[in-house]
Amino acid sequence: MAFFEHHGVEENELFHTATLSNFSFPLHFHHAYELIIVNEGELVVTIDQKEYLLQKNDAAFVFNNQMHEFKTMNHSTISIVIFSPEMVGDFFMNYKGYVPQNNIIHLKAILTKLDSIYRQKSFLYNVCGILVDNTEFIPVEYSPKTKVLHKILLYVDKNYSEECTLKVIAKHLKYDYPYLSKLFVQMTNLPFTEYLNHYRITQACYLLKNSEQSITEISSKCGYNNLRSFNRNFKRITKNSPKKYREYHRKQPSML
Repeated sequence: MAFFEHHGVEENELFHTATLSNFSFPLHFHHAYELIIVNEGELVVTIDQKEYLLQKNDAAFVFNNQMHEFKTMNHSTISIVIFSPEMVGDFFMNYKGYVPQNNIIHLKAILTKLDSIYRQKSFLYNVCGILVDNTEFIPVEYSPKTKVLHKILLYVDKNYSEECTLKVIAKHLKYDYPYLSKLFVQMTNLPFTEYLNHYRITQACYLLKNSEQSITEISSKCGYNNLRSFNRNFKRITKNSPKKYREYHRKQPSML
């Protein structure tokens, strides 16, 4: 999804917001900070293999390069804020190389009035202050296995629309395929193929809601050469066909 990919790389001062309804996003990471704010319902957020259950007015403050995913339970409306470290330069320099022991804070946020960089920075520094008041910070200590997983996820992020098997990735990263397969399941609790399907279908959901491309075009753009395979995986993961998913969300207010 364009909203999440590669943030914190292209622009020095980046600040994006979006509201999402009943949404989930598979394991990923990026170079920007991310706030995940629950407005209604419940959301399970996993950050560096620690799982949190968020309810109304809870927020997850995800540091740059922390691996994270989120899943809607029965229903959720959430706000996402993606912002570059440069937006909170003093905070970033003070806590560079550290991560929160607890990424969750309580936050009743109003994002509709953040129409200038001054209001954006004021909002973000207030959030940083709440985080500092409510947790300790520990040095980042990524294990060798975590660093390898980072490389796999980054490859998927850049190549999910093309041939993207774990064997291809193993060859690209110069690792044994059996080792990567075992490591991936150990650290994500998912076989690589299942993760890739979830990632591709998430991208397809975004395109179905936010583009006029045909279902066949979206299928191809998300890495499926076979439309039947795309339809089967889409329905298995979302419980809807691509056509019904698009029709339903076209009736809803724009979320992103």
